[in-house]
Amino acid sequence: MFYTSDPTNFKKPEGFEDWEIKGFDSTEYLQKRLNELGVSEEENKIELLEGMDPEGVIATFISKKGEGLRHIAFGVENLDERIATLKNEGFEFINEVPKRGADNKMIVFLHPKCTNGVLVELCQEIK
Repeated sequence: MFYTSDPTNFKKPEGFEDWEIKGFDSTEYLQKRLNELGVSEEENKIELLEGMDPEGVIATFISKKGEGLRHIAFGVENLDERIATLKNEGFEFINEVPKRGADNKMIVFLHPKCTNGVLVELCQEIK
């Protein structure tokens, strides 16, 4: 996902010209207000988010790190099984217990200190 404080000026990056802009939406997400602009093509998706709550996770990230890439997400079939496997391999999690995320998914985040500084999200469709 990419984060920006000005999603209204979004221009598709080179190589993504044929992706559809899904639209701009204001929503409640994890009890924090944010604006979201998404582009997608089949199963791939990029989201641009703007924090509306100065104390929220998005606005806090932008104020500390600046605009840019925040995390990458991977879909998995069995989240509990994947968590157990990664814990066995020594990975650490920000949240080991899955929580509800966007797009009808349960999510967990691996800690960036064990993924070369990249925040990694694992998500599973809620059935």
